[in-house]
Amino acid sequence: MPDNSEITGGNKALPLSGYRVLELCSTIAGPACTRLLADFGAEVIKIEPREGDSVRSIGGLADGVSLYGAAILRNKESISVMLKSDEGRDLVLDLAAKSDIVVENFRPGTLERLGLGYEALSAQNPKLVLVRISGYGQDGPASAKAGYGAICEAFAGVRHMTGDPDRPPARVALATTDYLTSVYAAFGAMMALLNAEKTGTGQVVDAALYEASFSMMESVVPTYDKTGEIPSRRGSRLPGTAPNNLYLTRDGGYVLIAANNNAVFHRLADVMQRQDLKEDPRFLNIRDRSANDDALDEEVAKWALSVDSADAIKLLEEAGVPTSKVNDVADIFQDEHFRARQMLVDVPHPDLGSLTVPGVVPKLSRTPGKIRHLGHKIGQDTSTVLTRVLGLSQEQVADLAKRNIVFQPDMKSEATGTQREQV
Repeated sequence: MPDNSEITGGNKALPLSGYRVLELCSTIAGPACTRLLADFGAEVIKIEPREGDSVRSIGGLADGVSLYGAAILRNKESISVMLKSDEGRDLVLDLAAKSDIVVENFRPGTLERLGLGYEALSAQNPKLVLVRISGYGQDGPASAKAGYGAICEAFAGVRHMTGDPDRPPARVALATTDYLTSVYAAFGAMMALLNAEKTGTGQVVDAALYEASFSMMESVVPTYDKTGEIPSRRGSRLPGTAPNNLYLTRDGGYVLIAANNNAVFHRLADVMQRQDLKEDPRFLNIRDRSANDDALDEEVAKWALSVDSADAIKLLEEAGVPTSKVNDVADIFQDEHFRARQMLVDVPHPDLGSLTVPGVVPKLSRTPGKIRHLGHKIGQDTSTVLTRVLGLSQEQVADLAKRNIVFQPDMKSEATGTQREQV
């Protein structure tokens, strides 16, 4: 295995070193946002309930370890605090007073009911940035509705356009909208942080799942406004360009081919040895090809069926036509490009030996991000954080644990005697 420090970014100063982020999040969009900040050096303190973030219950397990949790909770410290208690709320307020950013993804109004609204959180820290991630935003008639990424894709019109035209709307079997929202939220956090440093005043960043999803409808909205066109599902095609589709090859494989502009289309025609396609009036330009995509797809499909997938990809790549086989994760683990770009990173794990996780995105030339450690156990850092950041003594933390205000695996509580270690 390559040297881990080199793979994960070396020991250079990270761009967000010195900034502290308090995470009050669960599931995916919020934890993914703070994971982005943590990858680039922010000190992220994740506050979890005693049973842990529900993201720990998603995905696979190995020796009782949540594999998804190990990945998405990487580079963070985990503390467990009972938010519904007065003392627990006060601990959060004290931590917020010493933080630069707070990220939360409760349903709107929940934070205020807990006594942790922006006015309370920023009372001792006017530069504080509060990032709020929700399904429908902090205001508006739908704001109180519960919403996960998949629900918000349906609301935003994206699900209507996903899948085959003769079948019900489909979905990508991944949390695409949650991850897109996490990037918007992190981008908003950085803009608000820059402004706070210029002005001395923080603000609230309102990131809605449905709006992140709806932002992908950028070509659809103005077209509907002026033409009334309602686009629908096109299967594996990309609407508006052709050929851009999935094609079956002779050996039963699939290749994606995207010849989106005139130059690339001409190169594809050369590979197919079909010079006539260049002069065909149906295929002269992008709009013509899009209007006649059924006929053009038929021609490309015939060619694809005459060659094996590996040969098709080799010919297309040599000609400069964008293409790829449809990889599964086993293919990805065998592809040297993912390793060369440090997108498959082997990171030490105290129970599993090591775990391969996706690498840091984006790549910075001078101050690249770094995976310092994988996700910690629930409450693993409770004592460390409260003593380091708030100056509490070990005895004070032990008393809070005994009264179930905080939780750490190796501390006793009145309710259970000895805590059970959780991962």
